[in-house]
Parts: sequence; structure tokens; C-alpha cells
Amino acid sequence: MTKNRRESLVCGWREWVSLPDLGLANIKAKIDTGARTSALHAFELRLFEDSGGRRIEFKMHPNQHDTTEVVVCTADVIDERVVRDSGGHAEKRWVIRTPVVLGGQSWPIEITLTARDDMLFRMLLGRSALKGRAIVDPSRSYLVSKRQKQE
Repeated sequence: MTKNRRESLVCGWREWVSLPDLGLANIKAKIDTGARTSALHAFELRLFEDSGGRRIEFKMHPNQHDTTEVVVCTADVIDERVVRDSGGHAEKRWVIRTPVVLGGQSWPIEITLTARDDMLFRMLLGRSALKGRAIVDPSRSYLVSKRQKQE
């Protein structure tokens, strides 16, 4: 075992996560070790520049099967990448970095922005975000997280 290695979370194949810098307290995420990069549902993306550099504003529906609630998010753009989905289709996506909260721990992750209206989960938490932090039990759900109460 590596020196100074932090205790790994043991999480299920789906968990509740928070993205506090984006104003998202409850996102049901699929823990997807088959995906290298994490992905977040986003639509009506608007790229703009300010004194800090390139930023992006986007809207998202935080809850599955509910398009009535809309959250407007803003983040710094760190990259633009071509990503292949599970069907092999290539798509150019904006990439942001933001802290994720899972199981009482918080760390920065990279997330690509893409329309996920037709997907069951608004977010995929990929293996790069999990590396050195979590072990996945694919037979279980919600091992480290509960849905946070809205204030």
C-alpha cells in the first residue's frame, strides 16, 4: 500500500453527489468505471469571457424525469475535448473542474458537459474522479450518500 494513502470510500453503483460550486445539492450519479471522464447534463450552453478567462454558463435539470426544475450554473472552462460515448459516437465537449462531495469527502474533478435528457442519470462519475478515492461495489446502491434535504 502507498504511504499516506487516504482511506477509500466504498460506494455503490449509484450515489447521491453534490456539486456545491455549481449550486447542485442533489444529483443522482451513476458510478461508471467504464467512463474515463465524468459527465454532467447540460443544455443552452453559453461560452463567455471575463477578466478570469473563458467561462461557461449552462442550464441543467437536476432530477431524473423532471424537466420543470432548471438550475443555471457557471464555471471556468479548462478544456474542450472530443469524447466517445458508449456507442462509439464522438462529440466535442466543454470541460470544467469543480469540487464533488461524496460520502462526506470533497475533491476537485473534471466534468464534461453534454445533453443527457435521454439518459437515466444526470451525471456519470468516471474512473478518473474515483482513482485513489473510491472502491465500487456494483451490487449495491447508495452506500455512502443519502439525498440531502432542500433548504
